[in-house]
Amino acid sequence: MASIGAVFAGCTVGPDYVAPKAAMPARYVERHAMPARVEDPVHAAQLDTWWKNFGDPTLDALIDEALRQAPDIEQAEARVGEARALRGIAGAADLPEVDAGSAYKRTHGSANVPLGVQPGGLGRGANGNLWQAGFDASWEIDLFGGARRGVESADASYQAELASRGDVTLTLVAEIARDYVELRGAQRRLEVARDNLSIQQDALALTRSQFDAGLASRLDVLRAQAQVSDTQAELPALTETARASIYRIGALLGRPPEDLLARLDVSGAIPAPCADVPIGLPSDLLQRRPDIRAAERRLAAANARIGMAKADLYPHFSLTGAAGLESLNASTLLTAPSRYLAVGPSVRWLIFDAGKVRFAVSAEQARTDQAEAAYRRTVLDALRDVETALDAYGQSRVRREQLAAETASDRDAVTLATRLYRQGLTDFISVLDAERSLYKADDKLAQTDRDTALALVALYKSLGGGWHTPPAAQTLPREQDAAAIVLQR
Repeated sequence: MASIGAVFAGCTVGPDYVAPKAAMPARYVERHAMPARVEDPVHAAQLDTWWKNFGDPTLDALIDEALRQAPDIEQAEARVGEARALRGIAGAADLPEVDAGSAYKRTHGSANVPLGVQPGGLGRGANGNLWQAGFDASWEIDLFGGARRGVESADASYQAELASRGDVTLTLVAEIARDYVELRGAQRRLEVARDNLSIQQDALALTRSQFDAGLASRLDVLRAQAQVSDTQAELPALTETARASIYRIGALLGRPPEDLLARLDVSGAIPAPCADVPIGLPSDLLQRRPDIRAAERRLAAANARIGMAKADLYPHFSLTGAAGLESLNASTLLTAPSRYLAVGPSVRWLIFDAGKVRFAVSAEQARTDQAEAAYRRTVLDALRDVETALDAYGQSRVRREQLAAETASDRDAVTLATRLYRQGLTDFISVLDAERSLYKADDKLAQTDRDTALALVALYKSLGGGWHTPPAAQTLPREQDAAAIVLQR
């Protein structure tokens, strides 16, 4: 049997895995949204801690805390631990199994069964004892590689979970950054509303004084009051938006929502990048995007399971044995004559199963085809994410420049209209229109600053930034580890 195992040791049924070749463009279509030099690969290391590019210590602290204790990270770590244990189980399948046992049996002979028929066939009224202790061993020789394919599949599944953990990390960091930007955006809009409210209240006071002096109509006072009330009505909704962002960040960190109120319910600037973004080349996504890596590893695992299913089309060879001590008397159990031994090969070959194994092979092939299609879709989705984020970021920057110019003009218009109204050279409608335009432009500028930061967060996420797998975490449990587990049982 050992010689047969040596002959067939290299025989592994099923298709050998070949990594898919994804067709990637030479460069991004929307790369013009970024400075040309950001494609320099020297800057690629910045992606691992991309959130630090915003230069915001509060954001840095929130993300560092999340990476230490967030429930999403803990759940992903647990899934990695499960996959590692399953890899150990798969490796142990190719090794012998040894069981130890002992037993004692007391029997009393029945008068109604022939002598020798167990358990009561010792003779009419005869009593007996049976003492046993020994080992049972079995080893299925993996001639056709079913167990080896199982190890290959478990290896790939483990690596897929490592990549999925990276995807969870990437998503978590991006969600915290998004919520933080939403928070600062809402706070900035609150500041804009309050600043414009102050201007409108000054205009209301001016109108009332003009009315008291007989230089303005009551209609002007009512219009000024209505504009003040309209702006005041915006404040609760913006406050609600800011509070909701704080509560979402708290939940992502695994803390009660109210824990962060005192810390974050203080206005801060909308994050803006301190340096250029290293977008690199589209081909970099195949290694940087954890979802692509996970999809490729799932494809490898599915491909190996075809071989596992095919192995059932061939004979299964096993070696079994038993050794131990057996005696009718405890006093002679540990003596040499009580020894027994049984060892020998066996073969099992499924002759007829109505095609179940072949159907199982076809099912695994279909699952592999699904995994390959899922991989291609993941690559396409990654390219779409980057192009969309690049376009959104570039358009937001252009929009921001235009709105900044509009805001400056509207601010000058408010000053001029107010001065002319004081001098009686224009009506109050001009003042109201100028104030409305200023508030609208200020608010749109704040929203655009927020949208620009959100687009940048989406860009970093689409590039696969913010995750890495330590080399030690990729170490797989080997067969000798499984053997050690067997011996410890």
